[in-house]
Amino acid sequence: MHPLVDNLSALKDADIENKIQDLTRKYFMSNNFDLQQQIGMVLNSYKEEMANRQRIAYEKMMQTRNKDLDKLINVN
Repeated sequence: MHPLVDNLSALKDADIENKIQDLTRKYFMSNNFDLQQQIGMVLNSYKEEMANRQRIAYEKMMQTRNKDLDKLINVN
């Protein structure tokens, strides 16, 4: 987590995606290596938060899915 990044859990998914796009654009616009490193660290924080949210959503979906279809195919 980058020290200048506040609590990302308070942000909406769309806000995080917009921030990732904005930071990516700024990263490639810059020719300053040190600035790119700082932007990269912030960008990684946002990407990790988004990946964590997607993982949680996937796990929730797998727990609540309809398991009736699993019984349709019986391979013996």
